[in-house]
Amino acid sequence: MNETPNTPPNRRRFGAGFIWFAIAAVATLVLTWFAGTSARSSFLAYQEEIDPIIAGGDLDELPAVMRGGIPSVTTSLVYAEERRRKPPRMCEMEADYFDGVDQAHEIASGYTNRNEYVRKFRPRRGFLNEREMRAAKVAWHYFEKFTQETTGLANSVGNYPSTTLWDTASYIAGAVAAYELCLIEKNDFDQRMTLLLTTIKGLELFRNEMPNKVYHTKSGLKVDYTNKAGEIGFSALDIGRFMVWLRILKNRYPYLGNTIDSVLLKWDFSNAVSSEGLLFGAYVDKESGETVYAQEGRLGYEEYAAKGFALWGFRPIMAHRAEPFLTASIFGIQVPYDGRDPRVFHSQNYVVTESYLQDGLELGFDMPHDDSSPDWLHSDGWRAEFADRIYMVQENRWRRTGFMTARSEHNVKGPPYFTYDTIFSDGYPWNTVTPRGDYTPDHAAVAAKAALGLWALWDTEYTDVLYNAIIELYDPENGMYEGLYERGQGRVEIYTANNNGIILTALLHKVQGKILTPYNGETEVWYTAFRDQDIRERRKYPDPIQREDWLPALRHSTQKELDY
Repeated sequence: MNETPNTPPNRRRFGAGFIWFAIAAVATLVLTWFAGTSARSSFLAYQEEIDPIIAGGDLDELPAVMRGGIPSVTTSLVYAEERRRKPPRMCEMEADYFDGVDQAHEIASGYTNRNEYVRKFRPRRGFLNEREMRAAKVAWHYFEKFTQETTGLANSVGNYPSTTLWDTASYIAGAVAAYELCLIEKNDFDQRMTLLLTTIKGLELFRNEMPNKVYHTKSGLKVDYTNKAGEIGFSALDIGRFMVWLRILKNRYPYLGNTIDSVLLKWDFSNAVSSEGLLFGAYVDKESGETVYAQEGRLGYEEYAAKGFALWGFRPIMAHRAEPFLTASIFGIQVPYDGRDPRVFHSQNYVVTESYLQDGLELGFDMPHDDSSPDWLHSDGWRAEFADRIYMVQENRWRRTGFMTARSEHNVKGPPYFTYDTIFSDGYPWNTVTPRGDYTPDHAAVAAKAALGLWALWDTEYTDVLYNAIIELYDPENGMYEGLYERGQGRVEIYTANNNGIILTALLHKVQGKILTPYNGETEVWYTAFRDQDIRERRKYPDPIQREDWLPALRHSTQKELDY
């Protein structure tokens, strides 16, 4: 991968005589912000008064109490571009709303000189039709039926009272979509989110660090995978997805901001993000009972979770890189997969659709600091390009073999209860395996969440086929089915939070586009809390992101560069 040069100013250490000047300058700037100046004028003041100080020293030399008030630097500020705006709810859109939605562009697909990527495919945009609204209502009914009144936690799978942070993020996604699509009103939405956030804030953490991998939805207690009391570790990937949706929730509904910040301010991130920028999860050694920290994530999910952390100021630089990756040639497409050897690293390299869909639907294949690029230009370029490959290989399989293909991990009814239904894994294309690695081809399926996600992001003849196969695949009392078995055994008759949450996300994307909207506040408790204590340093809470802290924009070295 090539990296666009973005060299920060040379940094020298502050001389003692400059400290008081730095304090005074920042204090003046903070007072100016609170007086109500615009974001752009604030940034100009920031450049004028603070840049000379930073150019001559190190931001860490500023007193901690001052660093929390420095603005997070985004693309709209640096490039003087208009910041994206939160779209109206669907029922508040004018009839001609989509006449003004600009999706057209005359630029050929490929990379720009800033390593952004222009896709040759376009997403679907427009109001939901009758079939889509019915699917949205049914998907939301899953959460109406399977959310616990006492805790506000939603069951991961039907009536089974257990959940993870990953599935809790899917519930938040479903609630945001239900509100924005006008399936519920503000009082219902606020009550649900307030109860959920209050419960999560009060959860007992794994060894006083991070949320346990699994919780009982009725009691809110830590449990293992059999739903028995106990603690088993924490998942950096689950936490990363949850942080994506906390940021979406906070940016869209700022009145929830302090509550959301208070959730994260109970967590200890000191072992979750390494100094090299890798993500680490934790588990309990069965013999010693000691906590073991292990690098977590493979190509696809690792980079998506990394962006969740980056949205809150962390710098998971290594986790966001594609390397090491290899490619497998399948139906004429070079399909990327993680290059780390499972025999050495003891983690499988599953290639599935879901992580790329989540990045596209939620984050627009954009970098965490991007709050201004148009919908057709993707600042996290290689992610958009790899996503196109993941789509094209599945369409090519359909055209060559006649098998509808929308591959992702999914639940199944009965043992093994969960299947990795992959595009590529263990050296084989279209490999369907259990978590233990057993080959189970009878569990291959067209995953409903993958099919509707592909339909939302790729407006093609093939995704029309997927849409018609899936859009009415539901039980009105329980939600959307998990999918259709590939070998003709019928429906995957199980209902999950993740499937219904992602389907609602895909339908919301059709109406509103990229779901993450910019943050419009001036300061955040997340960045200002505990500035008079050592808690911030011990728990590794970050300072507001500056331009030199941005995750680098990368691209594959063989791709063409556009003159743009």
